[in-house]
Amino acid sequence: MVTAHPLPEGFTEIEVFAIGTALLVEALLGFCLNGLTIISFRKIKELRTPSNLLVLSIALADCGICINAFIAAFSSFLRYWPYGSDGCQIHGFHGFLTALASISSSAAVAWDRYHHYCTRSRLQWSTAASMMLFAWLFAAFWSVMPLLGWGEYDYEPLRTCCTLDYSKGDRNYVTFLFALSTFNFMIPGFIMMTAYQSIHQKFRKTGHFKFNTGLPLKTLVVCWGPYCLLCSYAAVENVMFIPAKYRMIPALIAKTVPTVDAFVYALGNENYRGGIWQFLTGQKIEKAEVDNKTK
Repeated sequence: MVTAHPLPEGFTEIEVFAIGTALLVEALLGFCLNGLTIISFRKIKELRTPSNLLVLSIALADCGICINAFIAAFSSFLRYWPYGSDGCQIHGFHGFLTALASISSSAAVAWDRYHHYCTRSRLQWSTAASMMLFAWLFAAFWSVMPLLGWGEYDYEPLRTCCTLDYSKGDRNYVTFLFALSTFNFMIPGFIMMTAYQSIHQKFRKTGHFKFNTGLPLKTLVVCWGPYCLLCSYAAVENVMFIPAKYRMIPALIAKTVPTVDAFVYALGNENYRGGIWQFLTGQKIEKAEVDNKTK
């Protein structure tokens, strides 16, 4: 570790190195898998469908999360944040934008899958593009609020990356957190829960389970739940009594989202997996097979 900067308060040498390494591994793995998803969509004509456009939206958002993690990993190895206060605000905004876009896009995929399997209606390009645009604009709206004074971006406990400041727990933070969690966690979670429950019931009637209907919602809860729980607890109690190294754990768990999403929405999607295989090997996938397996 080539640096003369002192260790962040509350962390040992090996803990700082371990966090930086974890961030780097998460970023590399997630970026490679989602990059493969994006390139396959671009190169394989059969994958360019309205439904897969929403999968592409998740991959783009998750690549953004990985870039954010790359920067955090680099700063962790330096032991300090080298980009100043303006850089901190940009990093916090970028992290929230990509994270919220990923969650909204996941809810959009759930909505599309519900209609595909339960109502037999096919998604049109105009609808898919509108949903993707809405997911990103909606994420941008909530991400820009802390820059305008509702909520605030500040350093995470390691002080080598930036996120929503939950250390104050004041009225400004509480009102923003309540609205943020309602519209960007609870409502998307409800959409995913009801959609996949309906799909599961449909699969049970037919006896053909085309994918694991419980996995998308579990991914949302397991990956984002600890971070949401920490921020929610900060709204009612001072969380600063929790050691800084433990407050970093939810952020590290959240950074696994890009890797998990790649397996859930691309590699776990029979149609998309076939397209990725075609891109990697050059083996043509049958058009009839692609048309019949859009999810």
